[in-house]
Amino acid sequence: MPQIVIGSDHGGYKLKNEIIAHLKASNYDIIDLGCFNEESCDYPIIAKDVANTVLDKNIKGILVCGTGIGMSIAANRFKGIRASHCTDTYTARMTRLHNDSNILCLGQRVTGPGLALDIVDIWLNTEFEGGRHLKRIEML
Repeated sequence: MPQIVIGSDHGGYKLKNEIIAHLKASNYDIIDLGCFNEESCDYPIIAKDVANTVLDKNIKGILVCGTGIGMSIAANRFKGIRASHCTDTYTARMTRLHNDSNILCLGQRVTGPGLALDIVDIWLNTEFEGGRHLKRIEML
């Protein structure tokens, strides 16, 4: 069973839970690092925990906040993290194919749940092409 780590702040709490239910139905083992309610919390703390888990366990992660932007900025501060803020299926596919993204960032307030679940599925099921892209990844 593939493992994935997920986290959100209060602005992404509902979408995070929808993603978790979707992934569990697809037989993923979920590590949920919070938040666990809609009370205001600090997204950089959640992003740090998810980023460290991605690096420690060599697994993929998903972060959700209101727009996806804050989580992306926070997660990309960690060496080895390639967090991608995606709002459509094309960028979800390309960020895996060309950038070997290891964290997907979504925004509950800007991406509806149907589209968000499509983005998650495409992102999780697209493999990195390697080749000429690997050299560029190594330059990061």
